[in-house]
Amino acid sequence: MNIQGHAALVTGGGSGLGEATARELARLGAKVAVLDVNLENAQRVAQDIGGMAIQCDVTSAQSMEAAVAQAAQAHGGARILMQIAGIGSAKRVVGKDGNAAPLEDFVKVINVNLIGTYNAARVFAAACAKLDPMQDGERGVMVFTASVAAFDGQVGQQAYSASKAGVAGMTLPMARDLAQHGIRVCTIAPGLFATPLLRTLPEPVQASLAASIPFPARLGKPEEFAELAAHIVSNGHLNGEVIRLDGALRMAPR
Repeated sequence: MNIQGHAALVTGGGSGLGEATARELARLGAKVAVLDVNLENAQRVAQDIGGMAIQCDVTSAQSMEAAVAQAAQAHGGARILMQIAGIGSAKRVVGKDGNAAPLEDFVKVINVNLIGTYNAARVFAAACAKLDPMQDGERGVMVFTASVAAFDGQVGQQAYSASKAGVAGMTLPMARDLAQHGIRVCTIAPGLFATPLLRTLPEPVQASLAASIPFPARLGKPEEFAELAAHIVSNGHLNGEVIRLDGALRMAPR
């Protein structure tokens, strides 16, 4: 699909990997709707790229449906979904106090990262399936965000790893499911990236993390994630695949 002129939705587009992706899609000529639970961040990015900002909670069916409808009113039906909204978590099953980890923490991460991804996908797909097919019968593309933690999660990452493994595991069956509608589905599993969240860590910790990456021995750039996301859209034969973007990193246990 040629990105130029098409409407795109970017969840989590107000910061980090989502912001970089929204900017890259706009640079390539897409009409971008920046969806984020933080409206102020979404507005900042949308103003910079000439897009629109929509406050959206991916865990809410009503919020997601309203966001897709609002974007369609302004830009027309979206053919591109970048599902990047997500949260992190690190909690040992049994804490230092000997107590079990709160169940609510696990549920929250699963709700945002896994159920939120499915919610965004189902609402987008239902609307996209009604659009006229383009070349090769294609109607649209969805790109999800997993993590290398889906495959080699570290101590304390039970909730995060489970949520991202769920996203990875959902990719192929969803691509097969939506093939009849001409909608492709791929997932990117990033490693250690220089996002605002990671930048809050002390410099020595950031340097240590960067040194653990075989090559290049540095943190990934959000722009590199965005470039891959855009390539997935433009490469019509990429479908049902989970792509690691990690500099050959394999996470240690801790």
